[in-house]
Amino acid sequence: MINILLAGALGLGVALFGTPLLIKYLTKKNYGQFIRQDGPAGHMTKRGTPTMGGIVIIIATAVGYLGSNLIVWQGPSASGWLVLCLATGMGLIGFLDDFTKIKKERSLGLRPTYKFIAQGVVGISFAVLAINLPGQNGWTPGSSAISVLRDSSIDLRAAGAVVGLILFILWANFLITAWTNAVNLTDGLDGLATGVSAMIFSAYIIISLWGWNHLCGQEGVGSYCYVIRDPLDAAMIAAALAGACAGFLWWNASPARIFMGDTGSLALGGAYAGLSIVTRTELLAALIGGLLVLVVLSDVIQIGSFKLTGKRVFKMAPLHHHFELMGWAEVTIVIRFWIVGGLCAAIGVGLFYAEWTILR
Repeated sequence: MINILLAGALGLGVALFGTPLLIKYLTKKNYGQFIRQDGPAGHMTKRGTPTMGGIVIIIATAVGYLGSNLIVWQGPSASGWLVLCLATGMGLIGFLDDFTKIKKERSLGLRPTYKFIAQGVVGISFAVLAINLPGQNGWTPGSSAISVLRDSSIDLRAAGAVVGLILFILWANFLITAWTNAVNLTDGLDGLATGVSAMIFSAYIIISLWGWNHLCGQEGVGSYCYVIRDPLDAAMIAAALAGACAGFLWWNASPARIFMGDTGSLALGGAYAGLSIVTRTELLAALIGGLLVLVVLSDVIQIGSFKLTGKRVFKMAPLHHHFELMGWAEVTIVIRFWIVGGLCAAIGVGLFYAEWTILR
């Protein structure tokens, strides 16, 4: 338990005290946010606000997770390394995207082809390693079985070892792409994505801890147990992420003094996808991150409706911009979305616990 507290505290401390240093550096370099002309008019006042704040989130997470392991004198696990490297790799792609936007002073960053290839390299590397790094008990960080609250009976390797591996790579990369885009779309108002992410990762602390306390093979644990290779490390990195988001939120809350940029949104989305895979909760993640799902759906509905009928369902997509154009204050939208995001995370944890109480 001390590992988790240390990871969260270190992540919080580094983000809280490191962010103002990054703000000073980015301001000095004039690395400010570029605002789209077709966005809400009130957003033009944010032009020039330092961006790429995701750098400090990634560093704080790494310090939190690796530092807590060092303090208690234990080595990071394969699952922990994989989630951390996935978040860092996606964050690096986001950094290059942000840097391109700043240098070229446009809302478009890396060319889609380059971005797709880079994300593919990171995602495929994660997927291949996740399914091929067994621990002492033979369990791997990832599983070829589609998971809901735990692994289901739908096993991708039923189609054969090679085909199953390919299917798992495609499935893992779908999750990574989906969650990175979801966080990226949600990151449109001061503190919105950061606050929701802190709640999501807090939920995963509880889920991972519960899995650790009821791990299959432990003495006194019944037949209703969990097959998770490194649940304690999953809880530690979730704590480091939650702490990093909380510390960054101090400076990212309205009026934001810094934005996370694609550097942060891609890193957090990658971390979320990675945690859902290593904890065997891939589909449950859609409920825990329900607010992110709603934001994505609003964008899909808007685009689909316009292409099919020529009419828009919302005043503007994603969903939070619709409420802005309805006259809601930005802070009001963020707080209400936080409430929805918190409820989704709580319901997800409740469902995870309820399944165990029913089956035991």
